[in-house]
Amino acid sequence: MKNGGADSGKVDVVVLTKNSERLLERCLNSIYKNLPVNHLIIVDGYSTDSTLEIIERFRKKYGNVILLMDRGTRGSARMKGIREVRTEWFVFVDSDVVLCNQWYERAKRLMKDNVGGIWGIEIWSDLEHSAALKLFLVVTRKIFHLRGGTHDLLVRREAVKDIEIPRDLHVFEDLFIKEWIEGKGYRVIATYDPYCIHYRPSNAWTLKGSINILVENLRFAPRRRLPHMFLAYGFYTAYVVYRIISKNLGC
Repeated sequence: MKNGGADSGKVDVVVLTKNSERLLERCLNSIYKNLPVNHLIIVDGYSTDSTLEIIERFRKKYGNVILLMDRGTRGSARMKGIREVRTEWFVFVDSDVVLCNQWYERAKRLMKDNVGGIWGIEIWSDLEHSAALKLFLVVTRKIFHLRGGTHDLLVRREAVKDIEIPRDLHVFEDLFIKEWIEGKGYRVIATYDPYCIHYRPSNAWTLKGSINILVENLRFAPRRRLPHMFLAYGFYTAYVVYRIISKNLGC
């Protein structure tokens, strides 16, 4: 196919959920608005909030929702989703993001024969109109090259058809996917257009929450990447501290 399947039609969409009611409805609405959905494949971690009720509403409305349950890790959940995919390209979308308008139309220009993955940059909702946005985008793109990301990742199915994500991999399963695709000889592109807005949970905006995220990522990061990861996530933590101080001072 001339441009690697960009004109092949619909895409399956894989979304992992677990007590995701906070933003799930907005997320799914943005998926159906901005992606040509073949099947919406939900892998749920036995949610106890209204997540399953929201999913059922979308199943009744669109009739193309597949619900799978998984008690394992993000690694095992992503494997379940991948095994259910039938389209030439598919999209991972995190349950706390909202896709930009015309996400798929913007991504199609990048779907070349040598491309196996396309990641639209994440923009924190708090930063969408911030003066720090430009620096944030540069740092975030560098972090993707270091550790991958599945906020809104378009994937060529051929590149991951035989992937086996370790079942115990709960952090950095996105890096495993990125490196697997590259190991198959494909490029994985990080682009500023399309993009998604990431609505981080409230605890991520606290100093304690930010430090916990930093520690978790550094704890499980590949040793060869630790220095760069520390600098990158250190920037994120510094921004949270700046945000807290600014709010306290009424800036």
